[in-house]
Amino acid sequence: MMKPLSTEKLYNHCDLALFDFKTTDELEELDEIIGQRRALKAISFGIGIKKEGYNLYAMGKLGSGKHTVVEKFIQSKAKDEKKPGDWCYVNNFEDPRKPIYLKLEASMGVQLRKDMLELIEELQTVIPSIFESEEYRIQKQAIIDKLTEAKEKSLLELKERAKKNDIYINYTPAGYTLSPMSDDGKVLGKEEYQALSTQDKEHIQEKILTFRNELENIVQDIVIESKIQQKEIRELERKMTKKAVDASIDELKGKYQDYEKVVAYLENVEEDIIDNSQDFLISAQNNLATMGMNYAKQSGIFNRYNVNVIVAHKDVEGAPIVYENNPTYTNLFGEIEHMAQMGALVTDFNLIKAGALHKANGGYLILDASKVLMQPFVWEGLKRMLKSSEIRIEPLARSLSLISTLSLEPETIELDIKIVLIGDRLLYYLLYNYDPEFRELFKINADFENETDRNDDNIQLYARMIGMIARDNGLLPLDKQAVGKVIEYSSRMAEDSQKLTTHLAGLSDLIHEADFIASQEHMDHISKVQIDQAIMEKIERSDRIKDKMYEAIQRGTILIKTEGSAIGQINGVAVLDLGNFSFGNPSKITALTRLGKGGVINIEREAKLSGPTHDKGMMILSSYLAATYAKDFPLSITATLVFEQSYGRIDGDSASCAELFALLSSLSDVALDQSIAVTGSVNQNGQVQAVGGINEKIEGIYDICSLVNGQKTHGIIIPASNVKHLMLKEEVLEAVKNDTFKIYAIESVNEGLEILTGKVSGTKDANGHFPKESINYLVEEKLKLFANKSKQKKI
Repeated sequence: MMKPLSTEKLYNHCDLALFDFKTTDELEELDEIIGQRRALKAISFGIGIKKEGYNLYAMGKLGSGKHTVVEKFIQSKAKDEKKPGDWCYVNNFEDPRKPIYLKLEASMGVQLRKDMLELIEELQTVIPSIFESEEYRIQKQAIIDKLTEAKEKSLLELKERAKKNDIYINYTPAGYTLSPMSDDGKVLGKEEYQALSTQDKEHIQEKILTFRNELENIVQDIVIESKIQQKEIRELERKMTKKAVDASIDELKGKYQDYEKVVAYLENVEEDIIDNSQDFLISAQNNLATMGMNYAKQSGIFNRYNVNVIVAHKDVEGAPIVYENNPTYTNLFGEIEHMAQMGALVTDFNLIKAGALHKANGGYLILDASKVLMQPFVWEGLKRMLKSSEIRIEPLARSLSLISTLSLEPETIELDIKIVLIGDRLLYYLLYNYDPEFRELFKINADFENETDRNDDNIQLYARMIGMIARDNGLLPLDKQAVGKVIEYSSRMAEDSQKLTTHLAGLSDLIHEADFIASQEHMDHISKVQIDQAIMEKIERSDRIKDKMYEAIQRGTILIKTEGSAIGQINGVAVLDLGNFSFGNPSKITALTRLGKGGVINIEREAKLSGPTHDKGMMILSSYLAATYAKDFPLSITATLVFEQSYGRIDGDSASCAELFALLSSLSDVALDQSIAVTGSVNQNGQVQAVGGINEKIEGIYDICSLVNGQKTHGIIIPASNVKHLMLKEEVLEAVKNDTFKIYAIESVNEGLEILTGKVSGTKDANGHFPKESINYLVEEKLKLFANKSKQKKI
């Protein structure tokens, strides 16, 4: 008879002799990442290669620290890279609807904005003063006097000639009037004029018409000369404004001479100021009228000269690293805001806002893949901009042709960026297989390990990591016993006594909860007691469903037999996963066999409650029966297998071993020990294979047996290949030590049969026969009997 496992096989204790510290405060900071060599190598390659399409997708289990690892690794590389420049948008004086961008060295964009504000503020004083100068007044008066003198001379000459022809030209508020004169130089009255002969009247009208035409010509000439005068005055104003502006603009041109686009912009600014010098006079006049209030700031009359710095890197060291937690369309690509004025929405280049792409341009942008895909149109927009290497700020509604209102069309900005998407493996494979552009744009994937080897070196590193978690989060330090317990808990999380989990979020949560308990007890450090209590309370918060199900078994509502023996009946165990908590749930499995041709019938499958993996396990049972017992005769059997009192879907093949034992018991009419449960899958050759959730399954059986028959000895059969995964709780270890709970590790079906029946299972001799009275002999004889009866019925 096979012996049960000793307690040494059931739990891998941490060797505290490896630690030479009292608390984690004594440990050095951890400057490396544990167990992620492959992922780090991929990240290093992806960041290092500066080619189009070599963006990075970091994939792994949620909570494995992907984001932290990626960000820390990028930080170590980015600090030595060139700091990108500032990005600004300025007015396009030729077409204000199409603002232009300026790119300057870091902090120079902010300086340009400051310089432009100072320039406009200075010119608001200088330009009005230049128009109040003596020089300007003299030159303007000379232009005015020139026209006045020419106008008076022309009119005077016309008046003299008209007077000689007895016509008087007079200017009134209603305009020029022409009247006939008498020989003595007086204007004829109405009666006098009427007394003249018709011939004299006609002669007078002819002269008036002639002089009127000449007067109109002179007036037209004066209008033309007035326009020339206005043009000369405007040129004078331009000349005087240029004189005021030149020095300041030339100073700025010299300051930014290395930026060709900035110099061109300053030239356009100068030209616009010269063309709109009256704005500065109006501003000065309104400042006086409003008792010194800043009219320019309130009216926004000079906003067109602002510099909109959308991205500044004044305090950034190296390349920027941006993590966008909420990657909406506007948060990622920027937006053009609007203001309400007089009941209408208006905008200009000052309302252009940067997105995460702008802020990370020249560096690294980290995004959560699932969040990007959840936001409407963001994924398509991101791919489009990566392929074009340009950032285009465009309202989403406009790009979808939902609105046709007039808006800005900012100049596109060159995009030089490395995108890092962080997500799970399934999402990566879906994108890779169903989105052809994804594989072109994200050519590097960093696959994060879920676990790492539990060796002495990694245990030492793990201790430092635990200390770092405590320090970084302002928690109490842990003593060596507490560290040892956390490491053991890590193996439990990894479901492998020889591994350590890389799921740092779970460990961090445990240390936080233990810290709270220790603080409540006014301790100065965290001990093993607080770690144990935190684990226990974590379970207690989530095990309500387990307690209800176990209570139903204890009260006999769910029938589970944990003592005695029975034919064709066995206790299997499954794992119920509730998200943050999982536990082992025993189920009674029964088998009935009879003569027939139905083979092995899975009642769960017939009721459509069986998953494909469970169905596969049933097919393997049929194959095992035929290959082991019925090579020389037909298999004439109908066997039914069922999980009793199971009302939900069942999947997985971890019960196939237990189902086979129930089936063989029914065929051999040999009872199975009901105090021993079974878990494990089986292959066609009768080898028992490893299953998942082995710790929960063992503990579930132990808990149920303790509730129902606490004083008696119970046990469970598990696959031998699962022994390395065992990290069982203290109560189970104590029960095994006291010989009240036994765990058997088997490699074959025959070994399990002997444990469950107390009889020899039997192996074939050289002639291919099983020993008489062995379990396998009895099974084979029953199958032969069925075959013979089936043959006789046909005859």
